[in-house]
Amino acid sequence: MRVVIAEDLFLLRDGLARMLEAHGLEVTGSVDNGADLLAAVTTARPDVAVVDVRLPPTFTDEGLRSAIAARHARPGFPVLVLSQYVEQLYARELLADQAGGVGYLLKDRVFNDDQFTDAVRAVAAGGTVMDAEVVSKLLGRRARDEPLGRLSPREREVLELMAEGRSNSAIAQRLYVTEKAVSKHSTSIFGKLGLAPSDDDNRRVLAVLAYLNG
Repeated sequence: MRVVIAEDLFLLRDGLARMLEAHGLEVTGSVDNGADLLAAVTTARPDVAVVDVRLPPTFTDEGLRSAIAARHARPGFPVLVLSQYVEQLYARELLADQAGGVGYLLKDRVFNDDQFTDAVRAVAAGGTVMDAEVVSKLLGRRARDEPLGRLSPREREVLELMAEGRSNSAIAQRLYVTEKAVSKHSTSIFGKLGLAPSDDDNRRVLAVLAYLNG
């Protein structure tokens, strides 16, 4: 698997590269700005990009905007965003195309290398990996709106865990319920949101997030 990294801090950028390589991934590019990220995505043709939200020159949202541009240049190109903050506007735009291959992790909530490399692989495979705090903020934005307001508290819990990329089995373990109960909640959620159920968890999560942020 070929990875490009966009991170302005040398030590963090170098550390990410070493960690990924230690887990058998090939780092094809390591850049510190959005323009070089776009160049690396189009020329080196990596399988996935790991992108910091705040890059030069203004250190606001250049990384996230460059990630969106990369997905426009290569539709569906997998991007895992790393940040200390939840940039809601561009996070919603990143999720809106429903093309899959999207992740958004908060730096201070990545606790070990296996967690991170598993997230990189999941996103590269077309999955969705969302930090719980990111999901909470995106969902909370429309918590009182219809039809999201129709969901029961338990259904909202299930939806948030689904959006984190968890399987029905993992959700059942987290909530101490049966997989059958999770399946019933999922069916109810999609009915209330007007979304057709899908056997593909990743596409299902993307559809839910795209709807909530639409």
